[in-house]
Amino acid sequence: MPLDRPLLPLPPQPSGVPWPTDEWPSGEAPAALVAVADEMFADTDRYGTTYAVAVVQGGRLLFERYGDELPHFDRPPEPVVQDTPLLSWSMAKSVLHAAVGVLVGEGRLTLAAPPGVPGWTDERAAITLDQLLQMRDGLRWAEDYVDAGVSDVIEMLFGSGQDDVAAYAEARALAHPPGTVFNYSSGTSNIVAATLCRTVGPGALARGFVLDRVLHPIGMRSADPRIDQAGTFVGSSYVYATAQDWARFGTLHLRDGVWDGQRILPEGWVDHGRRVRSEDPTDGSLYGAHWWIDHLDLDRGTFRASGYEGQAVAICPALDAVAVRLGKTLDPLLPNLPPWRRRLFDSLA
Repeated sequence: MPLDRPLLPLPPQPSGVPWPTDEWPSGEAPAALVAVADEMFADTDRYGTTYAVAVVQGGRLLFERYGDELPHFDRPPEPVVQDTPLLSWSMAKSVLHAAVGVLVGEGRLTLAAPPGVPGWTDERAAITLDQLLQMRDGLRWAEDYVDAGVSDVIEMLFGSGQDDVAAYAEARALAHPPGTVFNYSSGTSNIVAATLCRTVGPGALARGFVLDRVLHPIGMRSADPRIDQAGTFVGSSYVYATAQDWARFGTLHLRDGVWDGQRILPEGWVDHGRRVRSEDPTDGSLYGAHWWIDHLDLDRGTFRASGYEGQAVAICPALDAVAVRLGKTLDPLLPNLPPWRRRLFDSLA
């Protein structure tokens, strides 16, 4: 599959449609859209559990629905409603990409330069920030969500690395020359997040930067980026927000990083994320820079923030649309989600 496909243009906000900073303008959902969206909730054998679906087209919220209760290990299940913050898992990586873009735009970080990781005095010192964002850094990493015996991501988030996720990831050795091999890695994202924290300050300073410079200006007031004990934003995995707020995040990227006349992300930064750099040899998935590209919807330029168990904010430039799906889909069912997204966008065409 060619990796140099031209990018479809990103559409501007339609004239006369208010920006959804405070509330979403509504539109009428086509019957075909409602049918496809409802299927996601009804067919649990195919899709697992769905907590929320929200669909935006032309800047208007056409559809939202909330489903099963959200389980908790320390308290009773919680009904999922419009204002329930839901966990991003790896959609946080795309939030991290946006925050890094602000710093690149200000000249405080440089894509082609190494990020200056303390302790990288060997060949890892040549790894660039852009190689990290593209998941082509060459570091040894096992992104396994099942086998704790081999998984680096489980050990980082829930084991010995959980108090200092960046230090755990930064200790990995090289497996390949930097820039040569794609290897999806939550550890890599936390190395990038630590770079952000060294630039803007750790802990509350980093959290405040992400909120004040990216999320709050677009009305994502429910957003809750989490920080580890070392003060690093866990940019691999931990941002909570409502389905409507995730739709705002998608709309920011559909609008090329501009929001209500204000440029939030530097010009060209959304393209940096959605330009195909790699093809995952395991399943043909396409990757840009902390964003995935839907290989079943290439003709419409669909790209997405994607997280564990089927979290997704999918952005379709050709249809001026954003689709959010949040839930719990186990690994054997994950291949059913890309065709469903394709049919959802078909219903808007």
